[in-house]
Amino acid sequence: MNGGIDLGGRTAIVTGAGSGIGRAMALTFARAGAKVLVNDIIGERAHATVAAVQEAGGSAAAAVADIADEEAVNAFVREAAERWGRIDVLCNNAGIMDRIHLPADTPTDLWNRVMAVNVTGQFFVTRAVLPHMLARKSGAIVNTASVAGLRGGAAGLVYTASKHAMIGLTRNIAWVHGPDGIRCNAICPGPTETNITGGEELGFFSAAGLARAMPVMNLADRSTSPQVMADTALFLASDGAAYINGATIPVDGGWMAG
Repeated sequence: MNGGIDLGGRTAIVTGAGSGIGRAMALTFARAGAKVLVNDIIGERAHATVAAVQEAGGSAAAAVADIADEEAVNAFVREAAERWGRIDVLCNNAGIMDRIHLPADTPTDLWNRVMAVNVTGQFFVTRAVLPHMLARKSGAIVNTASVAGLRGGAAGLVYTASKHAMIGLTRNIAWVHGPDGIRCNAICPGPTETNITGGEELGFFSAAGLARAMPVMNLADRSTSPQVMADTALFLASDGAAYINGATIPVDGGWMAG
């Protein structure tokens, strides 16, 4: 349900929209009337989301690209602007998990890849979109951070660091570009039923790191669906959130309250 929110005539870019929270965002924004550019690194998933949007009567196009690839990002943002003439909303949702290694056991290649996607890629997409929003003096950016961006023990070192960085990016953009009519907020999902771990079970994670994180993880007494995150993002992108800027909102069933 979109609560009566109307994004008719607007265009949204959703990264990591081939599955999970991103797919729910793309479908939810399309149901609210937005034209959606669906980005994912896996073409099959991106096109499946586009097909689902179109089957529901919405308008969408696929952009198959790794957001850590600067040239690819510039190309699909340019494509969105040329296709629809404007970019009103950006959902920086693409992200990858670490394996909850203990800090001393964190491999350099894992650090580099997670930071490339979760931080540098978000920067590339945001930087490419901003000129289009500045030209219209209007825009809403919704970043998918994490409760791990607010806590120190909810994930591994690199994922935790990347999501803290995402919150810093959110706050800086909000402060710098608020006077330009651009808002930037972050949602911080708690446990959500997605495939961010790569579809693996707990064996995907470092046993030692998982043991250290479990006391914090166990404070979350339930998980939720991607649709809950999409509904929150839709509100933050809407005119109903016109005075909300620079916020980091836990969507975690009360996990951060404990």
